[in-house]
Amino acid sequence: MDELREPRFWDKPIEALTRTQWEALCDGCGRCCLHKIEDEDTGEVIGTNVACRLLELGTARCGDYRNRRALVPDCLRLTHRLAREVPWLPSTCAYRLRAEGKPLHSWHYLECGDRDAVHKAGVSVIGKAISEVLAGPIEEHIVEDDFWPDEDGVTK
Repeated sequence: MDELREPRFWDKPIEALTRTQWEALCDGCGRCCLHKIEDEDTGEVIGTNVACRLLELGTARCGDYRNRRALVPDCLRLTHRLAREVPWLPSTCAYRLRAEGKPLHSWHYLECGDRDAVHKAGVSVIGKAISEVLAGPIEEHIVEDDFWPDEDGVTK
């Protein structure tokens, strides 16, 4: 954990981060745990508000992070390379921001010291998602781009 005491480690290039520092970049929004639909004709990725069954909707945290890939085989382990390549990471995502060489938002806990700031900014899934266990047909849960606040936490 000493590596997390390194001043502003999150400003380093993502390739220079240790695994612990990389994991610490996560702002805890839970949006990467929402199911997406890919249009077979266009390849467009369409967002939904349907969460993986492991996502705890009251905290926006994975209920079994350590074993998630065994329990949910299509769960993606986000890497430095993937952070640059996957088109569905939200514009607010710390991994995406740092992969693009951009700074973290002021509400990110590494910047402000408040783990709940992401929720207060309205950027997380809390109060906005439904578990896949309860959702029914995923096509009934497509969300528009303005469903999520912009980078500053302002709903469009």
